[in-house]
Amino acid sequence: MISSSTHQTPVTLLLRLRLRTDQEAWRQFVRIYAPLMYSWARRLGFSPDDAKDRVQDAFLLLAEKLPHFRYDRARRFRAWLWTVFLNRCRQVRRRLDILSETTCADLDNLQSDETIAESDESEFRGHLTRSAMELVRTEFPEHTWDAFWRHVALDEPASKVAQDLGISTDVVYQARTRVLRRLRQAFADLLE
Repeated sequence: MISSSTHQTPVTLLLRLRLRTDQEAWRQFVRIYAPLMYSWARRLGFSPDDAKDRVQDAFLLLAEKLPHFRYDRARRFRAWLWTVFLNRCRQVRRRLDILSETTCADLDNLQSDETIAESDESEFRGHLTRSAMELVRTEFPEHTWDAFWRHVALDEPASKVAQDLGISTDVVYQARTRVLRRLRQAFADLLE
C-alpha cells in the first residue's frame, strides 16, 4: 500500500531536534526510532527489561549528541545511530559487569560501522507504516476507516463492503481515496 524504495531519516526532523525545546520533534523521533533500537538491544542479547533500559540510555545520550549532529547526505543516519547505540551498549555492559567476558568480547568485536541488515530495513519500513496507520486512523470516523480497511487492506470488493456497512459503493471509494491520500501524507511526514 505505502511504498518507498529507500527510507531515509527526515532531514527536517534532524534539524528540528537541534532545538532541544521542540517536544513534538522529540516525540516523533522516539516514535520512529525506539522500536528499532529496542530490536537492536534484543539482538545484542539484552533481556526485554534491559533492552528498554538501553533504549532509554541511548535517548539520553542522543539528547546530548543530536543538537550538534551535522547531517551528511552521503551517509546513512541509521548507521550513525547504530554506532552510537552499540557504543552505549558496550559502555553499559562494561559498567554494570552483567555479562561474562565472552559475551562482552562478542559485543566488542561487532563493527560499529556495520551496515544495517536487510531485516532491519524491512522492520523499519513496517514500523513506519504502522506509525502512519496509527496516526491517521484517529483522524477518520470509524465507518470511513472500516470501509477503507476492508476494501484496501482486506481486499474485499467495494460492493460487499458497501452492502455490509449500509453505504453506497461511491462512499467506499471515497473512503479509500481520502484515507490513502492522508496515509501518503503522514508517511511522507515521517520520512521527510
